[in-house]
Amino acid sequence: MRQSWLDDFLAAEDLPESFRATVERICTPVADLAEEAHRALGRTAVIGLCGPQGSGKTTIAAAVCAILRDRGLTAAIVALDDLYLPKDERMRLAAEVHPLLITRGPPGTHDTALGMEVLDLLGRSGELTMPRFDKATDTRRPPTASDHVPCPVDVVLFEGWCIGARPQPAEALIAPVNDLEREEDPDGRWRTFVNTALDGAYRPLFARLHRLVLLTPPGFEVVVGWRAEQEAKLRARTGQGMTEAAIARFVAHYERLTRWILEEAPGRADMVIPLTADRTPK
Repeated sequence: MRQSWLDDFLAAEDLPESFRATVERICTPVADLAEEAHRALGRTAVIGLCGPQGSGKTTIAAAVCAILRDRGLTAAIVALDDLYLPKDERMRLAAEVHPLLITRGPPGTHDTALGMEVLDLLGRSGELTMPRFDKATDTRRPPTASDHVPCPVDVVLFEGWCIGARPQPAEALIAPVNDLEREEDPDGRWRTFVNTALDGAYRPLFARLHRLVLLTPPGFEVVVGWRAEQEAKLRARTGQGMTEAAIARFVAHYERLTRWILEEAPGRADMVIPLTADRTPK
């Protein structure tokens, strides 16, 4: 990898010099895995990148794509966040199933059919208009010129906090894991709906993965801090962002499945990358 490429990437992404270690110890091995998968398959390889909120998935995916392009391969990123159901659809779920489904993110709040269509089309000849979700307006935004992707691509990086997740055993759903579940889901309807979605519509979506890369924090407790850092950057940039209490409540929606992924997924992931509390690779 040319040094000038990395210099340009750090400048364009406004990243510190310390990110060079992440490129060397995370991004380059993931790019190697992706390239190997593409060559072994002889067609588009879909690489899942799973990691909790604030773990750096978006930046890592961008760096991996840049490395692959530097090697002469074509690559595209599909973000699970861009597959959110619009607010009106989540409002319907909140009214018909459970009020907690108004919060986007957990399984059951994504358009999995759209995700499968996007992943499939990226492997076929033609041009794809990538979906983009605008979190400010809570709906999908109109496409721009940069959203049009020539297909097929050699590698797709599918990144998100629960990519490749599997459902929990039914008995694991009985006891709440935090105050949110204890107070707002006492009968378990919400967590059962989320788990059922993982066992249903998300299975064929995640079955399209050819490799799975897992970023693991030292523990779930650091995830709240990582999310708080993201909100601090958002406030500095836009003047808006969640309060500390709102962050804790929001992250509580993700706690159960994040803990389950950290327990269950490392044994079957193709690459597990442990992170320290400051998100640097161990």
